[in-house]
Amino acid sequence: MDIFEKVSKDIIAAMKAKDKIRLEALRNVKKYFIEAKTAPGANDTLDDATALKILSKLAKQGRDTAALYTEQNRPDLAEEEAAQAAIIEEYLPKALSPEELEAEVKAIIAETGASSMKDMGKVMGIASKKLAGRADGKAISALVKQLLG
Repeated sequence: MDIFEKVSKDIIAAMKAKDKIRLEALRNVKKYFIEAKTAPGANDTLDDATALKILSKLAKQGRDTAALYTEQNRPDLAEEEAAQAAIIEEYLPKALSPEELEAEVKAIIAETGASSMKDMGKVMGIASKKLAGRADGKAISALVKQLLG
């Protein structure tokens, strides 16, 4: 079962359980999935890699929005955003630990033969694809700079 089907089934389960926050989060996810499926050139399909990118983006947006609400002293809104982000994160693969991330990035650097900051673009291109959904882009970038610098 692909991610789109799983989200659709979980929407039905959330309706039956009357879980308002889960239902709202999953409906939002499905809306983005449908937009991606109907985009020009998508041929009415949504592969799991694209779905993971969308989920990752939505989870990050939710965390950022929750942090913004917390800064503005709106704990009621922050709590709901954080809860929705946590629900979306359930569909993402387990995040890499800092040690695992470093090992992966070192392997990519060795694989590409990168030796200086000039090669950062090449390393980032591969790392971004390979580690999508499992590591934050900022963390990858900072580690690549540290290892190549």
